[in-house]
Amino acid sequence: MSLDLPTPLMAVPEDIVAGRRVLLKHEERNELGAFKWRGALPALQRWREQGASVVVTASTGNHGAATAWAARRLGMQAIVYAPGGASHEKIGLIEHMGGRIRLVGADFDEAKAEAGAYAERAKLPFFEDGAVPAQYEGYAAIGEEICSQCERPGTVVVPVGNGALVAGVGSAVKRVAPGTRVVGVAAREAPVMEMSWRAGRAVPCDRAATFADGLAVRVAIPAAVAKMRESVDAMLLVSERALARGVATFAGIGLRVEAAAAAGLAALPQLKEAPEPLVLVVTGGNIDEDVWVRAVDNPTSFPE
Repeated sequence: MSLDLPTPLMAVPEDIVAGRRVLLKHEERNELGAFKWRGALPALQRWREQGASVVVTASTGNHGAATAWAARRLGMQAIVYAPGGASHEKIGLIEHMGGRIRLVGADFDEAKAEAGAYAERAKLPFFEDGAVPAQYEGYAAIGEEICSQCERPGTVVVPVGNGALVAGVGSAVKRVAPGTRVVGVAAREAPVMEMSWRAGRAVPCDRAATFADGLAVRVAIPAAVAKMRESVDAMLLVSERALARGVATFAGIGLRVEAAAAAGLAALPQLKEAPEPLVLVVTGGNIDEDVWVRAVDNPTSFPE
């Protein structure tokens, strides 16, 4: 895979964003179609140096594909547990990258529990997405790039699934440009990280019912919550309809993105007072065709 770094930082046409200055950090422009490689490669490199040849993980798609890609690059094998309802597009990408898929459980966290149990039984490294320090270092590079590409970013807006991305980006932004605000955006139907950030600790949550699979986390990772508390200024929640409208808006300017990647755009109405320019991290472009078509053609069919 060709990794042209830094990834592009490009302006959104002002008529699309009501005259505001909004920039997009394009993390979807690579063979994997998502940012996750930045965390997976350094994590697997460390296990490889310790002698591992197989790694186990759980994923709704992008993390699994990145793990499989990194494993293949390093001469390793990746076993990826995914929930039964995972994106067909993303499952296909994992298999294309050489990952061995095991479909288990009703949602991501059930699949993760099975993956962790198997890794323990087989005495294999378990790559828990969001719990490995090397991931945060990899994601911090995105924040560093933003600050080098934009002299004075006002607000950096990051989609939040398990929280590792916003924590990593936020840590770098706060170090390099301490006056910049860092805002995380989660799905209202998968609010565990927003709830945990507000509580200052991982709290229980009974749902992750969003169509944005990259945001569909039900169980918070304590390490991610702690790091978010250090570097995230605000957390916002967006509806399914707002996410769908974001996907449709991106389609209108020629960009195919998954729902999680549209979280920043979906949150713009809640960011009217946020300092500009606003930098929205576009996390991925892997979305099933039927979901994308529905979001683009009929965003109001999603619940508000």
